[in-house]
Amino acid sequence: MSDLKIFSKDIPIKGKRIIVRLDLNVPIKNSEIVDDTRIKVIEPFINQLIENKAKIILISHLGRPKGKVVPELSLEPIFKFLKKKLIGNVYFYKENIDSKAVDSSKKLSPGEVLLFENIRFFKEEESDDETFAKNLSKLGDIYINEAFSCSHRKQASMHKITKFIDSYGGPILEKEIHSINLITKNKKNPVTCIIGGSKISTKINILSSLLKNADNLIIVGAMANNFLKFKGINVRSSLIEKGAEDIVKNITVLAKENKCKIIVPIDCNTSNNFNGKLVYKSLKDLENDDIILDIGKKTIDLINITIDQSNTVFWNGPAGYYENKNFSIGTLSIAKKIAQNTKAKSLISIVGGGDTVAAIKNTGLGKVYTYLSTAGGAFLESLEGKELPGIKVLKNN
Repeated sequence: MSDLKIFSKDIPIKGKRIIVRLDLNVPIKNSEIVDDTRIKVIEPFINQLIENKAKIILISHLGRPKGKVVPELSLEPIFKFLKKKLIGNVYFYKENIDSKAVDSSKKLSPGEVLLFENIRFFKEEESDDETFAKNLSKLGDIYINEAFSCSHRKQASMHKITKFIDSYGGPILEKEIHSINLITKNKKNPVTCIIGGSKISTKINILSSLLKNADNLIIVGAMANNFLKFKGINVRSSLIEKGAEDIVKNITVLAKENKCKIIVPIDCNTSNNFNGKLVYKSLKDLENDDIILDIGKKTIDLINITIDQSNTVFWNGPAGYYENKNFSIGTLSIAKKIAQNTKAKSLISIVGGGDTVAAIKNTGLGKVYTYLSTAGGAFLESLEGKELPGIKVLKNN
């Protein structure tokens, strides 16, 4: 990470226009923000820039408008939220990125904030258009990427813009990269990775990559059903991914080669429908209508023992169908155990992925973990060893 240009307090910013690319892609329903996690994370840094008398230009996207103006994807609700939360004056700019926009950025008083409308309303953003990127760069004197979660995409406000302006990674982006290095490069063994979710095909690369860095790979969620089936267990009406046999076989072989132990559920909580009540079953007692919807108590004990024996834990993906409270037991027990060991034994705990972070948020334990990442795809691609386009351009050439 030493070759990455990271923004520091030593860089003079008083009176300068600072463009900050954020990921404020938060769920909004009826013009109200449903989950403000991503906004809360960036508030301290923006307030710090305000206190240091910078002129702050904020750029973000929301959803996938595909280069068209979609009123439901306006950043207006986010503007209203920031107005209440930030310590400086906040303004909203809804027009084109042209000389008028540049004038508006220059007219800001030190300590004021100008939020631009959804950057993806412009088709040139997603096509990484050079002229558009150059026009964006004219809005500021310094550029800071604080949108690690979007850095796997080659888009104008994260990629080409850096050709035209002095560019840095921000403190949150730096933390994301540091947390990935704690799993891959600077790891404290033994390392345990807990991977959940429904589809194994979407996580082949990440599983293959983690096997090379981990001592234990715990598979939970509907994905685990494919591993159980591979072991000859009849999972009855549980979710199975068609054509996953070869993937499971290859992962099993790769795990053996890398001396990584694969751990799968040994019992389960079931129902005959997703909204049903919990029925505990051993794997051998499953009946035709049974759907595995969570891990059982013996599996929870096994996972707890494995976490106790680990110095680093990475977790991505819920352990069950946690949207139904009856089947959130596994996910919550993993969350509590990791938090407990992080607090008591200095376990390095890194959690990645929106669903998992959302599940943890409900426990109130979020602040205990070493790092919580909402970056999703970008985080997983980094773990796979891919160099993200938005990060690559921030390196000293």
